[in-house]
Amino acid sequence: MKRGVVTMEYIAHKDNERVQTVKEHLYGTAELAGFFAERFGKKEWGYCCGMLHDLGKYSKEFQRKIRNDTGERVDHSTAGAKVCNEKGGYYSILSYCIAGHHAGLPDYGNTAIGNSLCGRYNKKICDFKNYEKEIEIPQLHTDPIVFDPTKNLDFSLSVFVRMLYSCLVDADFLDTEAFMKNENTGRVAGETMQILEEKLEQYIEPWLSNAELESINGRRTEILAHCMEMGKREKGIYRLTVPTGGGKTIASLAFALRHAVKHQMDRIIYVIPYTSIIEQNAQVFREILGAENVLENHCNVEYKDSEEFYPMQLASENWDKPVVVTTNVQFFESLFGNKSSKCRKIHNIANSVVIFDEAQMLPMDYLKPCISVLQELVDNYASSIVLCTATQPALEMFFSSKDKMIELCPCVEEQFRFFERVTYEKIGKISQDELIMRMQGDQSILCIVNTKKAAQELYKKLREERKNIYHLSTNMYPKHRKRVLKLIRERLDNNEKCIVVSTSLVEAGVDLDFDIVYRQIAGLDSLIQAAGRCNRNGKKDLAKSKVYIFDFIDEKKVTNQKLQIETAASVIQDYEKVDDLTGISDYFKRLYHYRGTSLDKKNIMGEFKQMRFNFSKVAKEFKLIEENTKMIYINKELKAEELLNELKTKGASKERLREAGQYCVQIYGDERNENSLFDKLYSNGMLRPISEDMQDFYELVSQKQYSDEWGLDFSVDDVLMM
Repeated sequence: MKRGVVTMEYIAHKDNERVQTVKEHLYGTAELAGFFAERFGKKEWGYCCGMLHDLGKYSKEFQRKIRNDTGERVDHSTAGAKVCNEKGGYYSILSYCIAGHHAGLPDYGNTAIGNSLCGRYNKKICDFKNYEKEIEIPQLHTDPIVFDPTKNLDFSLSVFVRMLYSCLVDADFLDTEAFMKNENTGRVAGETMQILEEKLEQYIEPWLSNAELESINGRRTEILAHCMEMGKREKGIYRLTVPTGGGKTIASLAFALRHAVKHQMDRIIYVIPYTSIIEQNAQVFREILGAENVLENHCNVEYKDSEEFYPMQLASENWDKPVVVTTNVQFFESLFGNKSSKCRKIHNIANSVVIFDEAQMLPMDYLKPCISVLQELVDNYASSIVLCTATQPALEMFFSSKDKMIELCPCVEEQFRFFERVTYEKIGKISQDELIMRMQGDQSILCIVNTKKAAQELYKKLREERKNIYHLSTNMYPKHRKRVLKLIRERLDNNEKCIVVSTSLVEAGVDLDFDIVYRQIAGLDSLIQAAGRCNRNGKKDLAKSKVYIFDFIDEKKVTNQKLQIETAASVIQDYEKVDDLTGISDYFKRLYHYRGTSLDKKNIMGEFKQMRFNFSKVAKEFKLIEENTKMIYINKELKAEELLNELKTKGASKERLREAGQYCVQIYGDERNENSLFDKLYSNGMLRPISEDMQDFYELVSQKQYSDEWGLDFSVDDVLMM
């Protein structure tokens, strides 16, 4: 039947005088969902899911609602789930997807829990049997997964449900969108992998033809050329272990494009822990491949509803671009989410090259479920994984033994010797005063400590007797930090003396180059990342480019870093060089051993057993950033004041909240914890809620509590307000 013709048949959607019948919508959604599922060899499953998802729209009650615009609520999602449950066997797998295609993937639950899958089975709904006049239930002839006795089959099935769900909800959205917009959706998919590979080859051609092997560029080119050649290998799990300065960003892109072309893969997905690195990498990719081919998708990016950015806004919903750059949070919370808005994109991870930059930053508290889902992507969803870092974690122990990790960097140890830039020196435990005494002379010095409180204390002592001292921490709102970073860069570029006291935020994505670095003992990967800020460009003498590792006398260990600190301390005692490659691997092996069951601290893997899957519970539990944080708005700039007035008078739109983030400091807070910084500020009358509608969002009303030098002040006890 031709789409858009007014009929007296069963209606799924209506737009003025145009209608889309239920039959049209079911067939359209089925075709799309089947097409998406075909990427991982399950076309008939996607097709069946799409065909049955809206059977409830055949009820008289739904038809009355849509024809008369009554606005009444009619459950049309439970019907298809009931049909699948009654048919039994493999069809019951589809019940989760169909029941949740609007409300979200449910928990299995029981009949007493109305919104659970069992509760939906038991729910009394409108008669929808008229579907039998138009729709025949498709047959399923294939198994959902390969039943490998060496694997956790329950978890494998849960991932299969998620993938089918993603295929269904994306197909449902797209078919409805095509009808409502009369086919003119404005979506632009981007260019092919072959074209993108040609663009990259054109970009790097001068490097490949002119590089001398024993130069920095020569070494980078050697790594790059080897990665391109390795791109011809079979799909699987790869490592790219490249020292700082080795050019891993372009090398990993070269591998991914060659690999994608070789295996007819659909996209490249970069997963990065820090938004600062994301912004840098996305800009590099846009310059090489064209802005229309690169989607940057994370909390700091919003594509405004304009003609220029509209295709990107649409692509951010389902990752329908050839290159996607996103965060660990966005990637994994989508894979373990249950809402359609989160899960819609995940079927597009299938048949992709997924690259993890700074792979050592994979979330430790959820490492086992994260590795398990990556294994599924490789085994059942035609993807390849690349783990990129200078400090390669020992993750091979968690992946299947049949998947040997393949190293992409040629002659790894030789490359690390060539790119060696610093000399490490362990100076043991010292006092703050001793540390200040050491930071003398005319050199530029970076000192990184473990807590924001220690950074403030050290900075305040230093500034009493020195000039050109700078402070950096997340207790400074982002625009403030950017201004300070600009000043620091200017001094370093002009070879002027500069001392910076910072927390670990400078260890990745911040391109600074100091003569000397002091680093308080932390995780081994952090120590090596800190060293990357010393003699970064390799222009200074190796012996004089010192990285001093120290700890403060009698300082209480930071609880969430204690295990990493103790493990690093033991490893650097056992190995002559701090950055010994074997030592790095040993560090991670020890750390994982000590963490034990806390590598799945919320027992995510235990929520998927015997087809009784708890999707909704897991979505609530799986949070890479815990939610006990408060946003403190710092109103010290004209633009900040204007924006604050808009938030109070016009409300909190997504765009305003993102802009407001540039003037906010995020702190951990719990009204019940009298020792928290939030409680001290709040109980002393220094904070007030911005509005009743904005939970956990406060305005700092005591401007004296925020310094233009060091940000939000920790010394609240010294200030009492009446």
